[in-house]
Order: sequence, then C-alpha cells, then structure tokens
Amino acid sequence: MSVMDANFAAMIDEQAQAAKAQPAPPLDVIPPEMVRAGYRMQRQAQDQNAPKDVETFDIKVGGGAGEIPARLYRPAGLVDPSGLLVYFHGGGFVIGDLDSHDGHCRRLATGAACRVLAVDYRLAPEHPFPAGHDDALAATRWAFDHASDLGVDPKRIAVGGCSAGGNLAASVSLDLKDDPAHRIAFQLLLYPGIWPDEETQSRKDLDGPVLTREALDWFEKLLAAVGHPHAHRAMLGARDLAGAPPALVVTAGFDPLKDEGRDYAARLKAAGVKATHVEYASMVHDFYLMADVSPAVVTAAAETAAALKAALA
Repeated sequence: MSVMDANFAAMIDEQAQAAKAQPAPPLDVIPPEMVRAGYRMQRQAQDQNAPKDVETFDIKVGGGAGEIPARLYRPAGLVDPSGLLVYFHGGGFVIGDLDSHDGHCRRLATGAACRVLAVDYRLAPEHPFPAGHDDALAATRWAFDHASDLGVDPKRIAVGGCSAGGNLAASVSLDLKDDPAHRIAFQLLLYPGIWPDEETQSRKDLDGPVLTREALDWFEKLLAAVGHPHAHRAMLGARDLAGAPPALVVTAGFDPLKDEGRDYAARLKAAGVKATHVEYASMVHDFYLMADVSPAVVTAAAETAAALKAALA
C-alpha cells in the first residue's frame, strides 16, 4: 500500500479536526453558488506561487448556445505560432471556474511553452447535461477555426482537463476523432472522471480524501446525465476509442477515480491509441491545484507540462 504524501496527510488531518469541531451541512442543503465560492477560495489559498510572467487575456469563445467566457494564457518568450492546450477545469460539472484553476493553467503554459485556453463552460444544475459538453465541443472547434487569430498552429492543438474536465477533454477527443478539420493532436487527462459502466474498486474502497462519495453523488444528481439519450458523451465506459488522439492519463493513488483513469488508458492502448498512464501514488484528488501544500505537486506539474511540451513539439 502506498503512503500518502506527508504534507497532504497533515492537511487532511487538520481538515478532519476542523470538521469534528464544526461539522459542515450536507451538500444538498447548500446553494451551489456557495459551494463554488468556498471551493474557489480554498484552492486559490493553496496556490499563491504560480508563475507570474504569463500574459492573460479574458476573451469570449463559441459555446453550445452562444458565446462563453475563456482565459488565454501566453507564457513569456513564446515563439509564434505556438501549440495550444484547450483546457477544461474540474469540479464535478457543478463547481470550479477560471480562477480556481488559474495557477494550474499558468504552470502548464510555462512548463509546456504553449498557449493555454481555459474554457468557462456552463455548469449544472443551472445548465444540466449536455450544456457543459456542448460548450467544450464548440469551444474546441472555435479554437481550431480561430487558430491564426490566437497565434496558434492548428496542427498542434491539444485538449486537456482535470477530473470532470478530463471527462470533457476525453469526450471532445472522441467526438472529433473523425473530423479532419478539427484534428486534436493530444489529450491530457488528469485524474479524469470516466464514468465507467460498472463501479470500480477504487470508487468502492475510497470515500475521500478530497473527493467524497457524498460529493460524487451530488455532482451526478445535479448534472442529470443518467438516463439522458446522449449520456454516452459523459459515460465513456462503452465508447469506441479507436482513432482517438494520443493521450497522457494521470491518476493519484489516494483518489476514488484512480481505477477508471488507469482502465481508460489501458482501453486506449487496446484500441491502438498511443497512451501513457502515470500514477502519483502518494497524491490525492485535485492535487495539481494545491501546489503550496507540497513540493511534490510542483514536481508533478513540471513533469506533466514536459510531457505536453514533447507532444506538441
């Protein structure tokens, strides 16, 4: 059995003690906007030291039902045209935004020497499934169609995301795999939620840390994809993966989603796709957003960005 990173173990113990002293109400009784605000504040507080020499531009991109916000990152010293990572934040399709994932996107842009386009897709429950998936697909197409305006080489466009954002990136990769006008070069799937048909062992065994069964159930209920006629766009367990772009799938050892990420990488390989699986055995879910908690996060982020840089070279 792996041992959790000592810094994360201390953080989780501290949070557990605080929860004992003042238990949080069930997620069901908290308005989603309050959960979003709390998540944003917590993650920003845990990542205060991201690279500063990155230009950012808040822009609008095409979404599934009109324009949506996005943030374009351009690291210092970039040579144009550059590669581009179209990035979808995590948060169970319900929480997370451009600001909660800002430091993470800065690290990716700097480490991979490419532009990053972070997409502020619509969130459930205000915008239930498939609004977020429609936005992710439309925004990716938009990036290809506006590559020259962005200073981007359309042959070097990747998609990526963490957790729910990893689901969006994988889904977009499959939706576009037979579209020659929007040929994705690479997919970066960081502890992705794949939503397999059968519950994995890690989902059965792990209730947290960070990602709890209560949160998983709450996200699933608010997204309302189960039973939808297009549910296969989110529940990727039965999708045909042949012809998908090359992939890096990263999992964390202390994460309920680790088995489905590992299994997805194996399925990609079995379908003839060039796929690499890396597991950070001592890490927890969402670790990329908590760089100030442990130096191991900065190391992992640099390794991940280096793999992206090589893929878009």
